Parts: sequence; structure tokens; C-alpha cells
Amino acid sequence: MGSLIGHVIPGFGFFLIGIWHLLNQIKLHAFHPKSYTSLPWFPAPKIRYAELFVIMFGTLLSISMELFIGPSKHQPFDSDGTIPSYHLHNFEHANISLTFFVYASFSILFDKIIPSTLTQNGLTLFLGAVAFGQELLLFHLHSTDHMGVEGQYHWLLQVIIFSTFVTTLLGIPFPKSFLNSFVRSYSIMFQGIWMMVIGIMLWTPEFIAKGCFINFEEGHKVVRCHNKEALERAKSLVNIQFSWYLVGITVFTLSLYLVLVNFFRENVEYFSLISKFHEEEDLFEDVEAQKKKLVNHIGEQKRFVEMGKRENN
Repeated sequence: MGSLIGHVIPGFGFFLIGIWHLLNQIKLHAFHPKSYTSLPWFPAPKIRYAELFVIMFGTLLSISMELFIGPSKHQPFDSDGTIPSYHLHNFEHANISLTFFVYASFSILFDKIIPSTLTQNGLTLFLGAVAFGQELLLFHLHSTDHMGVEGQYHWLLQVIIFSTFVTTLLGIPFPKSFLNSFVRSYSIMFQGIWMMVIGIMLWTPEFIAKGCFINFEEGHKVVRCHNKEALERAKSLVNIQFSWYLVGITVFTLSLYLVLVNFFRENVEYFSLISKFHEEEDLFEDVEAQKKKLVNHIGEQKRFVEMGKRENN
């Protein structure tokens, strides 16, 4: 993960999942505002488990990159079978991916086996919380020297992951809270965007802050600064950048919410009118049918009376 591609590709995956959840949560709430219940994942139109398959494929690819494709020897172990210090971060990243793979796999099993939706969603959210919790823990206790500029980027990433972890955990006791689900989707999307930003800003020489440089250490590239003043300036720029993204993503998310809510509500009103029209049409047909029955019944009575009169005569 300690590279441009290693951050951009997983980040793009988180972004896709986040925006997918955001769109579906808004749609679900717009169509069912009173009976809304959050979902931990959303079935795709043609392939039900498409979201979970994407997670499984992405995590397997990540594990392969970390442990087999990325290392120069195409395996992460030393000659004596131990893990060298410069490959510890590869195992940490692979463990994060492994947890998300377990989450996606068991989500499919839960959907196939557990009949209770409440229990199924609760267990799925529990696995999601475990995955985000481990991600947060491993980034916090990272073996890589996340100091300086890189450390500032990753410290802010931990803030986003913590938000995702908490909202995922809160989804278990509060499955009907749209705001909690909205914030969870928002933070997943934000995590993806910020990971892509980290990859681009730390491993693109043109974007390195003034007074800092890329240095090759322990098998991967890191950003170092010439002096403390340059370091503090670079870290401040990271904070400013994070603030800009925070405001920009928040504005985008809320604007998207307003647009989609308006769009979906118009559809709901349209379908409600259509449904009401059909109900009135059915009611009219029922009334007409009742009238016909009544007319036929009266006609039969008249014929019966006339026949009686003829017989008496």
C-alpha cells in the first residue's frame, strides 16, 4: 500500500462503495420515509451480490499485491522463514484486506442462511465494524514510520476511519436511523477520496511541499523535509488540504441529497397518483358493475311479477 497505486486503487474502491451506499440510502429513505430501515449492503439489479463480489475481488487482489506481486522475491518471507522488518507493513495491509474479505464472504452466507432480516443486518454490521476497527487499529499501530508529512496524512485518515467505525457500530442498535447511515456512507466515500489524495500527494514529485523531498528507505519511498520549518509548513498544508476536501465533499454530499430527494419524491408522487387513479378506476368499475347487477336484479323481479300476473289472469 505504500505507493501511489497502493493508495489510489483501494481508495477508488472505497469511493465506489461509499457513493453506491449514499445513492441507495437516499433512495430507500425517499421511497420509505416512515418504514425506512438501513441496509449494510445493497443488492445490484442484475447481480445481487455485485457489491460484495467487488469487495472480495479487490481484497484478494490487494493481498496478492502485498504478499506476492509487490515483493521483489514474490514472497514476503526471509530465507530462514521469518518476516523481515521491511515486509511487516505488507502483512498489516494484507490483514486489513483479509478482514474485509471475511466481511463480504459472511455477508453472502448470512443472506442465504439467516431468515431474520434484523439479525442478518446486525451480524453484517458487526463484521463491518470489526473490519473498520481493525483497519483503524493497524493504521494507528503501524510498523511503518508514519511520521512527518506521511504521518499527518495518515493521522487524518484515522479520523475518517474512526467515524466510519462508530457509525457502523451504531447501525446495530439504530437500524432505522437515516442520519447514521447517511454519515456512514459519507465517511466511507470520504475515506476513499482521502486515500487517493494520499497516494497522489505523497508519491508524485510535483506535489511534494517546498523544502521536502522523496527518499527511498527500507524498501519504499517516504517524504522527508530538510528542516523543521519545512516539515511544519508541509504538515500545515496537509491540514488545509484536508479542510478543503472536508468542506467540498460535504457540500457535494448534501447537494446530492437535495437533488436526489427532490427527484425521488417526484417519482413517489407520480406513482402515488397513478396508483390512486387506478384505485379510482377500479372503484368506478365496481360501482358500474354493482349498477348493472342492480338493474339486472330489478329487471328479473319485474319479469317475475309480470309472469305472476299472467298466471293469475
